[in-house]
Amino acid sequence: MGCSSCGTATGGKPTGCKSNGGCSTGGCNRMNTYDWLRNLPMANTEDQCNVVEISFSKGTRKDFYRNTTLQLFEKGDLVTVEGVSGFDVGEVSLTGEIVRLQMKKYGVKEENPDMKKILRIATDRDLDQRRINKEREPEAVIRSRAIAKQLNLNMKISQVEMQADGRKATFFYIADGRVDFRELIKVYAQEFKVKVEMRQIGARQEAGKVGGIGSCGRELCCSTWLTDFKSVNTTVARYQNLSINQTKLSGQCGRLKCCLNYELDTYLDALQGFPNDCDQLQVVKGTAYLIKKDIFKNLMWYSLPDSNKQYPLTIERVRKIKSLNRQNVVPEELEPVEVTSSKTVEVEPEFVDVVGQISLRSLERADKKKRQQKKNQQQQQQQQQQQRTPATGQKQVSRQQQPAKQQGQAPQKKTEGARPQPPRHKPNRNKPQEAKKQGKTDA
Repeated sequence: MGCSSCGTATGGKPTGCKSNGGCSTGGCNRMNTYDWLRNLPMANTEDQCNVVEISFSKGTRKDFYRNTTLQLFEKGDLVTVEGVSGFDVGEVSLTGEIVRLQMKKYGVKEENPDMKKILRIATDRDLDQRRINKEREPEAVIRSRAIAKQLNLNMKISQVEMQADGRKATFFYIADGRVDFRELIKVYAQEFKVKVEMRQIGARQEAGKVGGIGSCGRELCCSTWLTDFKSVNTTVARYQNLSINQTKLSGQCGRLKCCLNYELDTYLDALQGFPNDCDQLQVVKGTAYLIKKDIFKNLMWYSLPDSNKQYPLTIERVRKIKSLNRQNVVPEELEPVEVTSSKTVEVEPEFVDVVGQISLRSLERADKKKRQQKKNQQQQQQQQQQQRTPATGQKQVSRQQQPAKQQGQAPQKKTEGARPQPPRHKPNRNKPQEAKKQGKTDA
């Protein structure tokens, strides 16, 4: 849900908080607390809580301030508060009676005389000065890490938070043990010209400050709403029948995921109906070992040493076999149950050949036009060849037939690269008779 100032402007982007659509994922509601006592009627206005909760750096740090002014503040107002030898600018996150519950949760007393005060509504000058000093933070992180590395300190600077007036800087660091940073503070004060405060945080707190997207696809819990970090160990994963895989069970911070504790109570309540001393069962085929417990179907899965198959057994059957084993009776079989899935099997769609069914008119027209042009060009070339061939053919025939007619011989084809052969005459079978006649006449 977006706040009241997230009106939509041109381009579909919110205009109020400038989060550009990140309200539902923690852009506006980062480390937010819902004020469910807002509409509670007050009988006596004098007993109204005068303490206001102020958040800094987009909700990564919160503190309580006393409202000594006559002005009533609402959630989302930017106010100027007392700082270390100066002032700071924050955003009002909670007002009213729910602030007393938050103070009780964190152990802060309302009558504490050391509680700082709200000075005024933030002016334009205060906001400009805060913006200028906030732009120094990324450069300060890079420079501070380089200085810590030069001094050979086993620590990591996670974040640097500048005060709105630029007189103080808080350096958040991570270290496995204690670090002697007395020399480091002197170098930081000389380098950045500010009052230095060093604050050690854990890996989970660093992930909450940096932020990110978890394996579930949502923004990290530690950066949106989770404030108390409970211890998480591998026993939690075993209760939930999860494989002990560090890469899958670890979060962005490198520690076990905090969400492993969310469903632990439900699993513990469901496991109370399962027997605890049934890790091994004796049957004729051998010893059956417990693999897992299914709290949703109330089944216990066992495996035999001679096969890799897993056998699901009901709780009553497991208790019966265990009671027989105590009486030194070994049953013949485990008698597993058949597990049927209630999910409907999705039928895969058959292959359909849609070649030729889908047509693109624009492409078809272009293709048809190209084919028509090609056909016209071929016809023109054929016509030109037909016009050239008869004239050249007549000339060749006339040239070859003229010497043939004069010599009384048939025209011959000329071959390139071959010698001209003499004309072959047919043998005259009447020659001897003509010779005889000539001889008689001569005689």
